[in-house]
Amino acid sequence: MEYLITFTEGLASFISPCVLPIIPVYISYFAVGNNTKKTFINALGFVLGFTIIFVLLGVFASTFGKIVHEYIAYINIVFGLFLIILGLNYMGVLFVKFLNKTKGIKQNNNNLTFIKSLLFGILFSLTWTPCVGAFLSSALILATTSGSVLIGTILLFLYSLGLGIPFIITAIFTGKVTEAFEVIKKHYNIINKIAGLILILMGLWNIINSVINIFS
Repeated sequence: MEYLITFTEGLASFISPCVLPIIPVYISYFAVGNNTKKTFINALGFVLGFTIIFVLLGVFASTFGKIVHEYIAYINIVFGLFLIILGLNYMGVLFVKFLNKTKGIKQNNNNLTFIKSLLFGILFSLTWTPCVGAFLSSALILATTSGSVLIGTILLFLYSLGLGIPFIITAIFTGKVTEAFEVIKKHYNIINKIAGLILILMGLWNIINSVINIFS
């Protein structure tokens, strides 16, 4: 059952308010005209990049489970604070430079290779891990309580699979979902403000629950 849960959490991360608005930017970066094969390879490299990092987190969580579990409430508070900052950034209240780097991605991707895409995926995981923290921490808690490095690795691999499959499918069929992208772009400011508000509420929820757990 936990395997299905983690895979579903990966899918949920893909449509989370802080990932969904940037999907058109990422997909347009991978897409290479009508070259479906190269687009697929680029998207696969990207997915493999963040999968490596998330699986390593799973190995760490299952190996040092007791340590992670002991401080998980404090980690969630940090995640909560990041979500609030991210939400304020989306709403235009704050401007955090590194959170807006995706807007400056160069569209000239003719020289994009599998290795570059892989490195891009690693950067994505390091930058956006707190953003998908609610789902990722849940998967890490399951890995922590599993008591097995193998199970922890499988759990985070399935989480990455849930997050990665939609990226690959969307990249391959980017031409067929252009209309959906145009809707997102057209209402980008509204979507960002709604997403920002949701992220702030998620951050506050994380912090309040964690503080309650610490003092309970």
